[in-house]
Amino acid sequence: MRLILIGCFLWLQVLLHPAAALAGPTLDVVRANGVVRCGVSGDMPGFSRQDEAGLWQGFEIDFCRAAAAAALGQADKVAFVPVTSASRFPVLLAGKIDLLLRNTTYTFEREAAIGVRFAGIYYYDGQAFMVPRTSSIHRLADLNGATICLARRTTHEINLGDYFHKQGWSFTPMPVDTLQELRDNFFQGRCKALTADRAELIGIRTLAPGGPEEYVILPETISKEPLGPVVRKDDEAWLTLTKWVLYALIEAEERGITQANVRTLVETSPDPGLRRFLASDGLPEKALGLKPGWVLRVIEAVGNYSEFYERHLGTESEMKLDRGLNRLWTQGGLLYAPPFR
Repeated sequence: MRLILIGCFLWLQVLLHPAAALAGPTLDVVRANGVVRCGVSGDMPGFSRQDEAGLWQGFEIDFCRAAAAAALGQADKVAFVPVTSASRFPVLLAGKIDLLLRNTTYTFEREAAIGVRFAGIYYYDGQAFMVPRTSSIHRLADLNGATICLARRTTHEINLGDYFHKQGWSFTPMPVDTLQELRDNFFQGRCKALTADRAELIGIRTLAPGGPEEYVILPETISKEPLGPVVRKDDEAWLTLTKWVLYALIEAEERGITQANVRTLVETSPDPGLRRFLASDGLPEKALGLKPGWVLRVIEAVGNYSEFYERHLGTESEMKLDRGLNRLWTQGGLLYAPPFR
């Protein structure tokens, strides 16, 4: 009985003081600044890049906008900070960004040793290799003894060393800090191959000086690279919000909710669970100080997961990436949203 009374008291505090109930330092900063600052790749086709008009586009960009729609009620309250693979964690830990979205692989070491938390997985990828089409390299074994370009302080460094050691092969790594250096070294022939996440390689190939058809990506994949949004540790409110923004995008696709029909469905759907999901006006929202309808605003801003995937990485993009493991669990993929209520 005592535990029940304590629980009731805590929920009463949530109801009476919703904005402060579970407010954490990052949410406080975001609300004080009136903007969500996101660390992004900066110049990576499909993920984050400025178009000819200077407007940011990409998978990472839309996720940042979704987070702003949830936290601040407006998707345009965002600021994008390009970070390198080497600088991304120091920049996040120093509080210069609120959310890290730069192609970052979810690992035990990063959560346990660096002091960050991953708010789920929003893209499943794997490490692959790209070579010039005119080269004599057709499989990984042909890279024995080769110089290989890669980004510094990434999982790719460890994976490459482990895989080649296991095969009994040698190689010379050519690590760099920036995407521009990575592309320049590879396209100017300073290394025989470039290794990175497969989607990243496809994006880099679209920028090839002689056209993407001049380069091929080898069929082998040597690692698992689950990518996700990253926040600082010890901030449960911001971690919770970021995590459930991702799940809202996945749940919306499961329910057939799109950017075009979301407003109509919340007003006319006969499904009480769907209307409750979109209205999002309950104790969890009060605990985080969110305004009712945050899910609706997220979907209005960027669409469901399928919509912003296809827009930036899939059929509507220059990448033309098959969704593969990034399909819903009901379609043979790995995407799955826990229940909201």
